[in-house]
Amino acid sequence: MIEEKIFLQDNERKNRAVGLIHRIYLTQLKNRHQHTASTKTKSEVSGGGRKPWKQKGTGQARAGSIRSPLWVGGGVIFGPKPHTVSKKANKKERRLAILSALYLKKKQIIFIDENMLQEFNTIKTKNICELLSKLNFTLNQKVLLIVSKPNKNFYLAARNLKNVQITTANCLNIEQILHSNHIILSNTSLELINSTYGKIYE
Repeated sequence: MIEEKIFLQDNERKNRAVGLIHRIYLTQLKNRHQHTASTKTKSEVSGGGRKPWKQKGTGQARAGSIRSPLWVGGGVIFGPKPHTVSKKANKKERRLAILSALYLKKKQIIFIDENMLQEFNTIKTKNICELLSKLNFTLNQKVLLIVSKPNKNFYLAARNLKNVQITTANCLNIEQILHSNHIILSNTSLELINSTYGKIYE
């Protein structure tokens, strides 16, 4: 089983696990967000180098540039600029969150033989569909396949299926785990998961 010793039976421990999963998930979304929105300030808008009218005697309010933020077509005050945002998450917390997510998804985990995932010598999406049909899955369900080592043919055969995602056991993504309806896992991948993410609880 997937490291059941990290969980207690009381609701308090379960609530803490769910809270940790939520925090790590939001951290991942925040770090993935690219802040590329950009506006121009008064100095960046073209034009506006000449004073519109003289300082006194016109009856108009004094103005120094037609690109003032107060004017239409002028610059933007405190507008968004491209910047980077990085939120840190501890390695042990990330590992615990992934194990907790797998444990909460244990009813959706299907164990199969490792050879069924590695015997893909040809790049055919039909083979992936046949594998899913053997497991009584439909293409409308989001399926996550966790393999023990990368298989290029297997990846290329499945990339046309939008609801099928493939990852390796030592490179799990908590977003993929939470969004999947079913998880296909082999015993070899399970051993690798426990050795990679479960060593901190020994």
